Amino acid sequence: MKHYALILSSLLWAGSIWADTTEKPNVLFIICDDLNDYVMGFGGHPQAKTPHIARLAKTGVSFTQAHCNIPICNPSRASLMSGLYPHTSGVYGFEHWDANEVLKNSRTMMAHFRAQGYHALGTGKVMHNRDEKEWNEIGHPSDYGPFAYAGGKENLPHPDVPAPFRDDFGAIDGSFGPLRKLLPEEKLTWRTGGWRKQREMRYESDDDRDSTGDELNAQWAVKRLKEIAADPQAKPFFMGVGFVRPHTPLIVPQKYFDRFPLESIELPDIRPDDTKDTYKHTVDPADGDRGDQMYQSLLESFDGHGELALKKFIQAYLASVASVDDLVGEVLDALDNSRLKDNTIVIFTSDHGWGMGEKNHLYKNSLWQESTRVPLILRAPGISKAGGVSDLPVSLIDLYPTLIDLCDLPSNTMKNEKGRPLDGHSLKPLLTQPASDQWTGPDTALTALYKWANHYDPAKQSYSLRAKDWRYIRYSNGKEELYHTVKDPHEWKNIAHDSTHRPQLESYRKELLAMIPSRPKPKPTVTDAELWKANYFRKFPQADANSDGKLTWPELQEHRKKSRPSSTPDAPSSKRSQVQPQKP
Repeated sequence: MKHYALILSSLLWAGSIWADTTEKPNVLFIICDDLNDYVMGFGGHPQAKTPHIARLAKTGVSFTQAHCNIPICNPSRASLMSGLYPHTSGVYGFEHWDANEVLKNSRTMMAHFRAQGYHALGTGKVMHNRDEKEWNEIGHPSDYGPFAYAGGKENLPHPDVPAPFRDDFGAIDGSFGPLRKLLPEEKLTWRTGGWRKQREMRYESDDDRDSTGDELNAQWAVKRLKEIAADPQAKPFFMGVGFVRPHTPLIVPQKYFDRFPLESIELPDIRPDDTKDTYKHTVDPADGDRGDQMYQSLLESFDGHGELALKKFIQAYLASVASVDDLVGEVLDALDNSRLKDNTIVIFTSDHGWGMGEKNHLYKNSLWQESTRVPLILRAPGISKAGGVSDLPVSLIDLYPTLIDLCDLPSNTMKNEKGRPLDGHSLKPLLTQPASDQWTGPDTALTALYKWANHYDPAKQSYSLRAKDWRYIRYSNGKEELYHTVKDPHEWKNIAHDSTHRPQLESYRKELLAMIPSRPKPKPTVTDAELWKANYFRKFPQADANSDGKLTWPELQEHRKKSRPSSTPDAPSSKRSQVQPQKP
């Protein structure tokens, strides 16, 4: 009898182990917008306060040289969530990703998990747009508010922002300041919401107000995590949580501004005349670079007092980052205080960085470190080394294959032969041995540069390679920059023309040109009228009245008759008063 009991006990024990090892891990994917290295542990701003993100880093692996694959929102997220480089798909701009021949025939990350039996649920800004159909369940839409509002057609910049910056860049990029009680004489209210529907946001004080869009996303994620944890029959899940901050407008509750007194703000190291040996301006539009325009306009708005101008902006950015950190903490608390903790992979990252005046650039969309580098933390229970740090150059393109590897999913993500296999490499070896210099991926992280165009030929774009100790940039016109980052971490001295470093220059040039297509793609035959309609559709996606992904001429005409809505954030706009933005 004892022998029988021993056998039965052994079988039950083996069965429980089998059940545990075959249970698919969950995935919690948290992504911020425009978040650079102003995060504790990533060496960005010394005054950054992100204790909750730092708490996650202590339980996972931090990748201190992670880079985006294109430093602007729509194409970056299309690349990240499809696992395909911009030069593979051809998506370098703000066109609809799901109309692209390659991407519409390749599964997004959440669609692939859904196809493997996962419950895919998401809230906020995960892809830039048009990802509703990719989820089993969605929470709140992407919400860039709060905005100041006076009635009428347009949202307005924060009332505390001076001209010309507020007028030059409007309610999104031209807006920063605390969420505060508006004065009667200001004749303004706050409003927020998705782009199709906005609502008034009540604010009396930090303790008596409506929730912001990011707060609603955190609340939704917390609620759903608790519900899933309480359901023993719940399917494995892939949850995406997209926070908009610190994307502009940099408007968050006053308490976050109070954490960073203006007089105490430290400025980044900015070298005077640092643009003299750079060449981004040689491929910028005729009306100039948006980053330079924003920088000059901000300084002009504070009567040339550059230190005060940057302190004001950086204070708002640090406050916005701190606000997101609190929300990340709420989501992590819900996960870590539940049965889900030990079987849920957590990823925290951003779609690209943001420059704070380095090289006279106050924006994203450059091939320098401030724009390309992103924070990346990955925790895989039982696999990742707690508190591990990897300084190898990796990129967002590697996240999709990493999750496939960790979750033991099929590696084929193509819907049919018109799709493409994943471009990245699994980071799993670096999770177990983060200090190792060996992995299956390349020695460099590749980043492309967005420049508005009717037609994107991958062979004629600008690119950067970030190696462990070097950065190489090659612009579409053939001009080059080379930085020995181990000695020059600020990328102050372009040594591309120094004969001493010609071997490195030629080596990286050869590597880059081998990665991207060498044959130009033929331009599509499109009439001027159809091209104009396509540009209009990119700028005003809401003109597609029946949401079928195609804009007809009657829909366009009807939309033009109505009141002109606010432009989609990050999308190029067609006009402004003093500083010309990106072309439509």
